[in-house]
Amino acid sequence: MEGVLWYVLASSRGGPTRVRILRALEERPRNANQLATDLDLDYTTIRHHLDVLMDNNVVRRTDNDYGAVYLFTEQVEANWDVVEEVLAAVDTEDD
Repeated sequence: MEGVLWYVLASSRGGPTRVRILRALEERPRNANQLATDLDLDYTTIRHHLDVLMDNNVVRRTDNDYGAVYLFTEQVEANWDVVEEVLAAVDTEDD
């Protein structure tokens, strides 16, 4: 899981956007539309990054409905110290 987190958050071009998504989900679970609004990003951009995060077992959906809420997977929650380390290393909030 550590390697996956470093790759999807720090080593790929979309990493900064995925970091922003994780920070938003850390505050509270949200659906894709809420994330797009709150992060001031296009809905399709958010969906793309959520799909990448889901494909890498970082987040999961509550169901398959349009308004499904995204949550962290149990694997990510169990490795939250690694998530914090990666987030600190690629901090984008101060940019």
